[in-house]
Amino acid sequence: MAGQIPPQFIDDLLTRVDITDVIDARVPLKKAGKNLQACCPFHNEKTPSFTVSPEKQFYHCFGCGAHGTAIGFLMEYDQMSFPEAIHELAESVGMTVPTTKSLAPNPAKQNLYDLLDKVSQYYVHQLQTHPKRDEFVAYLKRRGLSANTVDHFNIGMAPDGWDNVLKTFGSNQQAIKQLTEAGLLSSNDKGRTYDRFRNRVMFPICDRRGRVIGFGGRVLDDSTPKYLNSPETPVFHKGHELYGLYRARKANRQLSRIVIVEGYMDVIALAEKGITNAVATLGTATTPEHLKQLQRSAPEVVFCFDGDEAGRKAAFRGLEATLPAMQDGRQAKFLFLPEGEDPDTVVRAKGKAYLENLFDQADPLETFLFNHVAQGLDLESMDGRARFSKLGAPHLHRLPEGVFKTLMYQALAEKTGIDVDSLKRLQPPPAPRHDTEREAAVGMLGLNEAPPPIDPDEPPLGVMMPPDGPPEEGLSPSSFNLVHRLLGILVLKPALVDHVPEALLNTGGTRDETLLCEVVAHIRQYPEATTAALLGFWFGTPEGDFLNALAGRE
Repeated sequence: MAGQIPPQFIDDLLTRVDITDVIDARVPLKKAGKNLQACCPFHNEKTPSFTVSPEKQFYHCFGCGAHGTAIGFLMEYDQMSFPEAIHELAESVGMTVPTTKSLAPNPAKQNLYDLLDKVSQYYVHQLQTHPKRDEFVAYLKRRGLSANTVDHFNIGMAPDGWDNVLKTFGSNQQAIKQLTEAGLLSSNDKGRTYDRFRNRVMFPICDRRGRVIGFGGRVLDDSTPKYLNSPETPVFHKGHELYGLYRARKANRQLSRIVIVEGYMDVIALAEKGITNAVATLGTATTPEHLKQLQRSAPEVVFCFDGDEAGRKAAFRGLEATLPAMQDGRQAKFLFLPEGEDPDTVVRAKGKAYLENLFDQADPLETFLFNHVAQGLDLESMDGRARFSKLGAPHLHRLPEGVFKTLMYQALAEKTGIDVDSLKRLQPPPAPRHDTEREAAVGMLGLNEAPPPIDPDEPPLGVMMPPDGPPEEGLSPSSFNLVHRLLGILVLKPALVDHVPEALLNTGGTRDETLLCEVVAHIRQYPEATTAALLGFWFGTPEGDFLNALAGRE
């Protein structure tokens, strides 16, 4: 890309642009001798190591190594492409970029941006002048919104009727095509084209540069769908965009926290009360792309949801998206409001300070994760701790390497009594195949082939035989009891592994003897293995059930 813009133009541009103005508008800088300093926006730190040199027109972070010119800063901080950064800087100093065909802004996309902006202005105008505007204005007042907030968010009104936008902007077939591409028109099975948004309060959705890329519309009553979003278009992708992020970054020169709420009205109601750091997803669960944008904007993210079952499920989906992005220095919290409450109702009833205190006291990621995984488990029992470790460890595997991941494993180890190394080896139970759970156990135990099928007349694995009951084939009654007792004792006291008679480890043949060999080998390979670690390793298999029963008997 860079080679397609004359190098001389880039030199001239960087000569005219002052990097301190570009960065200071996004990250407040303080004088430090000849240079300026700030806490680095690309990693979390308490002591400033991010330095900007007005003389060299260059920035450098001595903490994480980030460095570059004003162009590089916009690409990194605002997530712009190279052409976008060039155009942004050129526009700020009144220069025109000499572009080749391949570098020129996509005219089709630019036309959509222009069209969406005009439609947004149309909706705002309708709210100000339409004969039936009173009921829309009354609705916004009931929601506690002032005229300034309505104006700040460019809230508008889509009048009732099938073709208001179509008539106003669809002067020809090309215009109708663009309206359709922008997600403003819909068609039925009979081929009739009509306005997508009708009789709704309209919320323009902006990208990180403040361009209108789509809309959300809400009905005035409780009819469905209550909220309607623009469909996916060439400029609008729900999994990449967050409602309110542009305004949150614009309202706060440096964000220390971003709150994710569930809808437009929550974002706007919080802003009305002075909380300007809230965003909302657009009808989707939180995605990894959302998290990348949020964590570039603030070191802490608070998920705020209703306390009902749906809210908790949504929060856990958010947690799953968050795990791979939890670099050291980042923090994620989870706040659940009382059932029937949302940020809008809470902030209107109890005010800004009360809600911000709730954000401060929200559960950190580790608390929410461990509490969620522990639901329904008895952590006082070996089986409960084994299951807890088996369910919790796979989530920890997804964390990026670093101090936070190490601390999370240590926390899980303390809760389960399983050493960290054993936890790191735990994998989620494989999905049961169509035949039997025994086949799933084969993969977990690392066997080359499946054990023979269970004889319908044979007691199932894990069911204890009475002392005088029939032994398994190939075992005398005495050896039958001895192998079982050894397995139970080893699970409870792995340190006794060296006292297992070698003769029993060399016979092979039966499933019990094979399992004994596996357990002994595992303990010798991992001498720090605990009871919970052993049960966790075989959890979810018939062998695991068998070992748990034997340990309980002992």
